[in-house]
Amino acid sequence: MLLQLTEIFTDMRILDAIDLILVAYLLYEFYRLMRGTSTINIFFGIISIYLLYKLVNYLDMALLSEILGAFISVGVIALIVVFQPEIRKFLLMLGTPGYIRKNSRRFLFWRITYSSVPELDTQAVLQACEDMAATFTGSLIVIERGNELGQFAESGTRLDASLSPTLIASIFFHNAPLHDGAMIIARNRIQAAGCILPVSANPHLPPHLGLRHRAAIGITEQSDALAIVVSEETGKISLAEHGQLKEDLSMEELTAMLQEQFPGQENKH
Repeated sequence: MLLQLTEIFTDMRILDAIDLILVAYLLYEFYRLMRGTSTINIFFGIISIYLLYKLVNYLDMALLSEILGAFISVGVIALIVVFQPEIRKFLLMLGTPGYIRKNSRRFLFWRITYSSVPELDTQAVLQACEDMAATFTGSLIVIERGNELGQFAESGTRLDASLSPTLIASIFFHNAPLHDGAMIIARNRIQAAGCILPVSANPHLPPHLGLRHRAAIGITEQSDALAIVVSEETGKISLAEHGQLKEDLSMEELTAMLQEQFPGQENKH
């Protein structure tokens, strides 16, 4: 056994090492997507069965190898069904320009530069959030980046209006007809308001989070958008990105986060 293992490592090519590194990286990224959800246990169970299959196959245990092989061959279809949300999120992540730019240092051989940065008048958004937080006006603002949000905009009322703090605050005013839904900002304009968003099904979210916060997390699980929430009860500001929620942000923290995502565009009008 030891001699065989030594021969395996001796015969290993550089391409084999690269193959192992890439597989390890893909598994790690997939694990990150499922971390904190119930599907992580299924993921570990499948990995365990696959490793067991490779072991019994290597030891020439014919009967057990055949049983596990049949299970794995049928299990590919089951994987697509069980992990459909995670596979969708994984593909969205890989296809997002912002993800490649953000993680470019992790790829020594992968240097792709994207010159197009989504426009956003961050000052207008920040001023509106500050005003709504001071008056305890509940709101949910979704900012489109790489992935288009047209399907979610269709669920609300199309506006295609200029971005201004007064308009944002008036839409979310308590008696306004569109205040209950989400506002979608795309290409530096208010694309739609009163939009219905997918609510996160993550069972590990804190119980104090309301529907606005869960919808903010849900839309960022399915796209690369940013979602800003102003709590109607506390006036606190939260920001969701990639399915993660940062709560109780100060205006300084929110400003830094938006200007990091939209550099050099804080004064665009």
